Amino acid sequence: MSAAIGIPFLDLITPHEDLHEELCGVFREALGTANFIGGPMVEEFERDFAAYCNARFCVGVSSGTDALTYSLIASGVGPGDIVVTVPNTFIATCEAISQAGAQPDFVDVDERTSNMDVEKLREYLEYACDYDAARRKLIHRASGKPVTAVIPIHLYGQMADMDPILELTERYGLVVIEDACQAHGAEYFSKKQGGWKRAGSMGAAAAFSFYPGKNLGACGEAGAITTSDPALAAKMRMLRDHGQSKKYHHEIEGYNGRLDAIQAGILRVKLRHLPEWTERRRAIASRYSEWLRPAADAIILPEKPEWANPVYHLYVVRVADRAELMKHLASENIGTAIHYPIPLHLQRAYAHMGFRNGQFPVAEQLAGEIISLPMYPQLSGTQQRNVVDEVLSFADKCEPICGSADRVAVATAQ
Repeated sequence: MSAAIGIPFLDLITPHEDLHEELCGVFREALGTANFIGGPMVEEFERDFAAYCNARFCVGVSSGTDALTYSLIASGVGPGDIVVTVPNTFIATCEAISQAGAQPDFVDVDERTSNMDVEKLREYLEYACDYDAARRKLIHRASGKPVTAVIPIHLYGQMADMDPILELTERYGLVVIEDACQAHGAEYFSKKQGGWKRAGSMGAAAAFSFYPGKNLGACGEAGAITTSDPALAAKMRMLRDHGQSKKYHHEIEGYNGRLDAIQAGILRVKLRHLPEWTERRRAIASRYSEWLRPAADAIILPEKPEWANPVYHLYVVRVADRAELMKHLASENIGTAIHYPIPLHLQRAYAHMGFRNGQFPVAEQLAGEIISLPMYPQLSGTQQRNVVDEVLSFADKCEPICGSADRVAVATAQ
């Protein structure tokens, strides 16, 4: 932990100190067996993580970006296709679409959850597209390109509203790939399926990132795909390993995207602790929502719909003057972050696609107001109380943020 930050935004040191002997055992095993790529440690982690996600298969890969890319390619998404997602996500989501040869397009998000707005998705599919019965494809009217997949983002550790998304996509024959890179262990109550469903168990496939700062983080880059489709799993295993079905037998052109054995072993150790860490995150989020309630006019808190059981990868609030709040907290040595300050449709990387300001107004509004407060399992009650006190102190001098009070009452009642 940096001495310059009294309360860091994220603490990656303490959990590794706590697990020092278990993690060192992973290194000793790898050195003693020389199984550095593939082998038992990867297979054991894949088995355990698939079971954790209530999926039949897990395919370990080198990053969350690769997990998305291979999921799309294995599902048949390719050049000339359109994949629909949301603009308030990390660019890796759209990079994966492009790397599969497809083109990203966007629908706006629900202001209450920051996740895909189901009605906006419905409008896109019904009014911006036509169904070509002869080709059995949904065609985007303006471009003439087929729409073949949808990627809902389970942002900040809360799952998107999956039942209506799956209903819409099934109607039009679209593939659903869950971007679960922030949602390890998050749950969704599916009325259609009559119970709670884990992130990674609802789409054709789901992509997870194990970047060090994630709820389940490696000590380097790592990712995984979950699916219950054996054909997809087999295709993704080939894609990650140069298209090989077995050594030197290349069925397709693939990639070098394998999961290192040491990272798999580290992840397997941490997976045993993830349920406890998740409950700590939920307790921290509950305290934030309770303790910040007096600032209802100035702070919009995250909402938890009745169908959601989030894992709080991030605790994100909204304020009218974010820069001043960040400055105030920094003056008290409290770390913060922004996830994410510029929606993807306004990034220079996608300027050639012709998107404009105002096209996705909710995502744009959120991008100017959101701030992520410290959130990690080792955050103490005293530290959190200090964070809240400083936020409340700042909020006392703030103008009300539009629409805050009526929503905070709902959010804090969850």
